[in-house]
Amino acid sequence: MSQKPATIKEIAKRLNVSVSTVSRALHNHPSIGLRTKMQVQKLAEELNYEPNQAAISFKQGKTSTIGVILPNLREEFFSTAINGIEDIAIHNSYTVLIGQSRDDVEREKKLVDTMRKHRVDGLLVSLSKNTVDYEHFEALKKYGIPVVFFDRVPNLDDAYTVSCDLKDSSEKLVDWLLAQGHTKIGFIKGPESMTASQDRLQGYLHALEKNKLPQVPGYIVQTNLEKEETQQAIQQLLSLPERPTAVIAFNDYITLDAIKFSRALGLKINKDIYFVSYANLPVTSYLDDRPLASVEQFPYEQAEKATEMLLQLINQKAEEIEEKRVVMSGEVVANEPSLKGG
Repeated sequence: MSQKPATIKEIAKRLNVSVSTVSRALHNHPSIGLRTKMQVQKLAEELNYEPNQAAISFKQGKTSTIGVILPNLREEFFSTAINGIEDIAIHNSYTVLIGQSRDDVEREKKLVDTMRKHRVDGLLVSLSKNTVDYEHFEALKKYGIPVVFFDRVPNLDDAYTVSCDLKDSSEKLVDWLLAQGHTKIGFIKGPESMTASQDRLQGYLHALEKNKLPQVPGYIVQTNLEKEETQQAIQQLLSLPERPTAVIAFNDYITLDAIKFSRALGLKINKDIYFVSYANLPVTSYLDDRPLASVEQFPYEQAEKATEMLLQLINQKAEEIEEKRVVMSGEVVANEPSLKGG
């Protein structure tokens, strides 16, 4: 039968000293003599004593736990982000509690409430695609639970956020395609509810204007990120009388769905139609038909920075945070040798 870890009270009783003396001895308090300190620490080791973390947390008013709410861990972007979160958290002796919203607002709200009830010290969030009301996050303020958003972030002036500059990234993609000879560039945008969708689109439109390219009717289509809608979106583009030669898609997953549908229509990828995207997922390197280029959004670094920011807020060091809204530059990564378009 396994032996239960000893308590401070048990150590105190065996040595016939007070509980406070044992506590001070275990923490090397200078008021405790060397002989007593050594006796206490020796017995504690023999009895496999471990500090009662629950009692310490209660006394300090902290649980040394941070909550994380993500859309879906199935996506490689978010699983990579978790690595960044855990590395910083563990280095700072924090435990990570993870929940998936699966892009469901009601589920996201329940997770926020669950995290609150578990008394997390702070919360890291990447929003669901349908979140437009942030009241469930605002409510955490009265409990003293800070929130930092990353990647999918709200358009709130007082929010702490870490994200990639998607407007600039879209411009870079258009410029990159132009350098490959493409002037007929389609665009698959995401849900209207997502700030990221609007940012991507604004960058695309600005790049067309900057390069004096016309905004062609029908070249902008939309998906709610589900396969069926993505199929409809790419079908709209491919059925145009003068279809685009290259398409910028919302992310690599949307691109892979669009590639699959295009291929089913008999088109040769990166010959009859070209795709570029966002996220630069490593898994695409194993595919024959892959995006020609993709924007690296640095999920590990985003999550790492967001976690550092959250820990500063937890430890009431907000004044040390240089920027409330950190925006990282994306980088266009070519996935194979450039091929000229038409």
